Amino acid sequence: MAVTLKDVAARAGVSRSAVSRTYTEGASVSEKTRAKVQKAAEALGYSPNALASSLTTGRTKLIGLVSNNFHNPIFLEVFDRFTKGLQERGLRPLLVNLTDEVDPENSIRMLRAYSVDGVIVASSTLPVAFAEGFRDAGVPVVHSFGRHSASPKVNVLGIDNIEAGRMAANTLIARGYRRLAFLGGPETATSTQDRLKGFAEVNNANPDVKMTVTFADSYSFDAGRAEMLRLLRETPAEAYFCGDDVLSIGALSAIQSAGLQVPDDIGILGLNDMEMAGWENINLTTIHNPIKQIIASSIELIEASLKDDTRYPEARLFACHVVERGTLRPFS
Repeated sequence: MAVTLKDVAARAGVSRSAVSRTYTEGASVSEKTRAKVQKAAEALGYSPNALASSLTTGRTKLIGLVSNNFHNPIFLEVFDRFTKGLQERGLRPLLVNLTDEVDPENSIRMLRAYSVDGVIVASSTLPVAFAEGFRDAGVPVVHSFGRHSASPKVNVLGIDNIEAGRMAANTLIARGYRRLAFLGGPETATSTQDRLKGFAEVNNANPDVKMTVTFADSYSFDAGRAEMLRLLRETPAEAYFCGDDVLSIGALSAIQSAGLQVPDDIGILGLNDMEMAGWENINLTTIHNPIKQIIASSIELIEASLKDDTRYPEARLFACHVVERGTLRPFS
């Protein structure tokens, strides 16, 4: 049978309320009593019931971790880091899939039914209305990988996608490419719009550069492969800046299937620097997105918001850089 709070109290020679206070954050209990309770609990193999504790404190320590892009392998890395980081701080992640969800109110009702203490929106493609909806419902929220704003309504962390687009264009031009293309993710995604904006800005400032634009249905391998196969039936560009690494890997697959070589025939530049990008058979040149730092900072902000719900929202930007591998030709 499971060891109960009553068993611990009897062994320690204290009241059940003393045991409860020992395991309730911020509750008043003497060091002598705490030591007796912990010694008895260790001897009996007792672990406090987190759900029962939440009834006492009114705090579940549940953090809704929501996203909508589960088919993108990079989110295995993202969720791994988020879940580990939250658990290390005594918080409990509740993973929520919002793929195909279009109404923020539905997700708000669902997460409130689970009595989450806070929400982390881990997506660059979910509309800002989702994060703001949680805020309006009185739930502390952090939008990771969100669109930067000088006056944010919620905590938002990520990269400057416009600057990433500029970086991509400058990288390709510096290698002598003059027929460039942008292969983005969904056209409605703010990350796609901003990366294209920066990419076009630099290219339009260079009269000898020709640029074409195309969009994939989603940030996925299949979408990147399908769109590149379509492009190869026309006159392909010399180099493509793909909206993220998984699109790039799909594009690489299509190019290889067509009997062409990368980078000899076509250059590919990705964005994110996901783990797969560095695999020997992929070796993708890409723009590094500091995911580890963004996640650590997101957890720091959600934890701070739980402690003080009057905090003003922050916007934090993280710098990117190009990771040189093998899918672009050398500098000209």
